[in-house]
Amino acid sequence: MSSIARTWAPRGSFHHVGFVVASIENSARSFMESMGLKWDGEIIHDPNQGACVTFLSGENPDDPLLELVAPAGESSPVAAFLKRGGGLHHVCYVVNSLDQQLEDCRKRQSLVVRPPLPAAAFNGRRIAWVYTKSKLLVEYLER
Repeated sequence: MSSIARTWAPRGSFHHVGFVVASIENSARSFMESMGLKWDGEIIHDPNQGACVTFLSGENPDDPLLELVAPAGESSPVAAFLKRGGGLHHVCYVVNSLDQQLEDCRKRQSLVVRPPLPAAAFNGRRIAWVYTKSKLLVEYLER
């Protein structure tokens, strides 16, 4: 489990931005060099998400993280996204109550595309996926 993801405590609620890549190992160096990021080299397999993830961080510990996401197989939810070229995939916000956040999202006519599940990258804290009316994919991470 990534020490960055486990210990990072956001000042606000914006946690990370996720990019879908074909290979974390082949993409991490490029992101590090082009954006001046650091990487601990840890890759986390999350069977609930059907993906492998890693986190890169900036020099300022309060900065949001950058998550690289690679499909863990052909049936991965991100495999189809990768076939269209991959790239910017989602933003993630930390929320105090995931259930309340999802209720608020439904009131705004957003679609909950993946119900709450424990996430391997966050010590089993629950995450959920929401597609907004403005076509933004948002991951919500329970504090």
